[in-house]
Amino acid sequence: MANLLVHIHSGPELKNKLTLGLLVAKTGVAEGHSVKLFLAADAVHALDCRAEGDIVGQGTGDAHLHLQALSAANVQIMVSGMSAKARGYDDSLLAGYNASFAMPDTLIALALDADTVLCY
Repeated sequence: MANLLVHIHSGPELKNKLTLGLLVAKTGVAEGHSVKLFLAADAVHALDCRAEGDIVGQGTGDAHLHLQALSAANVQIMVSGMSAKARGYDDSLLAGYNASFAMPDTLIALALDADTVLCY
């Protein structure tokens, strides 16, 4: 199976891109691939989505449900610490997820290690 990195930088204002990236990550896991998720820029707002129906794409699903499925599958979620801080988030953003803050060097290392990088 493949090592996939899904890098999402689109936020709730681009809910179709955001939810599509999460759906692709979830689908990769369901197909047996190793998936890592990196949220940067406005995509960090996705982890602030704490209820079903908060962010729903057209035909791409519900961000909250996708994140719940990724967490249940123990997918490692990296969140740009600089993006989160610039948007007023602290460590509480990570609560309930298999998530940690990461810097750009982590994104580069993950991209170099992945068989495929998908960006949304």
